[in-house]
Amino acid sequence: MDDIVTPYRVSALKWRPQTFKDIVGQDHVCATLQNALRSGRVAHAYLFAGTRGVGKTTTARVLAKALNCFEGPAPEPCDACASCIEIREGRAIDVVEIDGASNRGIDQVRELRERVRYAPARDRHKIYVIDEVHMLTEPAFNALLKTLEEPPKHVVFVFATTDPRKIPITILSRCQRFDFKRISADRIASQLSIIASQEGMKLSESQLEMIAACSDGSMRDAESLLDQVVAYSGGDVTDEAITTVLGLVPRDVLCSFTERVAERDAAGLLALVHDLVQYGHDLAGFSTELLRWFRSILVFKICGDSSFLTDMPASYVEAVEQLSSRFSLEHLQQHCSLLCQMCEEIRRSSHPRYLLEVTGVRLTCVPSVVSLADVLVRL
Repeated sequence: MDDIVTPYRVSALKWRPQTFKDIVGQDHVCATLQNALRSGRVAHAYLFAGTRGVGKTTTARVLAKALNCFEGPAPEPCDACASCIEIREGRAIDVVEIDGASNRGIDQVRELRERVRYAPARDRHKIYVIDEVHMLTEPAFNALLKTLEEPPKHVVFVFATTDPRKIPITILSRCQRFDFKRISADRIASQLSIIASQEGMKLSESQLEMIAACSDGSMRDAESLLDQVVAYSGGDVTDEAITTVLGLVPRDVLCSFTERVAERDAAGLLALVHDLVQYGHDLAGFSTELLRWFRSILVFKICGDSSFLTDMPASYVEAVEQLSSRFSLEHLQQHCSLLCQMCEEIRRSSHPRYLLEVTGVRLTCVPSVVSLADVLVRL
């Protein structure tokens, strides 16, 4: 009989936090919830708002564990009792997760109102987690109001949303709201380092920083990108593999583009754009990377401190420092303004190459600017 092969689990699921101390980058939320659990001041409704992949649903599950833990309610669930295990495995009868996008009508909310009246089957609380709650219809929100205002004592609602602006103020006023922050690239890279070490993945610190910089503050996105890079490489991960898989613009290309702008070499710049097209680069993505690159040069020019470049891999910082001396502050301001305009237009254009070429030529032709202070000195 063949050995049973353990099914593969992606990092985002395998490394999903199971306790408050494991949640990355949301210390203000965890501390508040733990203090509420410690003092017995748990609200009947919470709203977790934030961008994708920052821990909203995960925190809701950990809160449910802490409330229903056999050792609790406790500021940290034991993660070993029957209640904690069932919640972790998604089979707890008294913890109901609802997708607001596919259960958005008034009939579903009426059914929910009927169910909340019944006592929990076993645990201390009956907890309803509604994900993407902003997708509910207006009649559905209205039907939820009365229940949300005066719910049974055994019920706790946790709403999660990526767009709190779409939630009626009448709902917001009945919830304790927590805003989940984008996770810093440093925190993401640190967590990826732990995962890579435990999973036997061979990545350098600079490579983990590259992946973290592409995650846009989302821990889940970073973990998915890590899996994708490792699957592509098959063994030792190289910088070229990360650049290929994530669609990143190589640092050498960004430096070369910037140097041509500094040297006012329009012909060389057009040749570079031609090479980008020949190699099949996404020009819209390149334009965004180019804007971020010039923004980094501008920030370093103003601050003179690489600590402000937190969203950039350390290997890129040295190049930014060197290139900042090639431009005046006034020139960099104009370059960033032109690139911002180009990025907006290129998303709507069917001819991104032409826009990139025209903008590149304009960058090389920006006239010298004399600051008002210099003019006054000369006068």
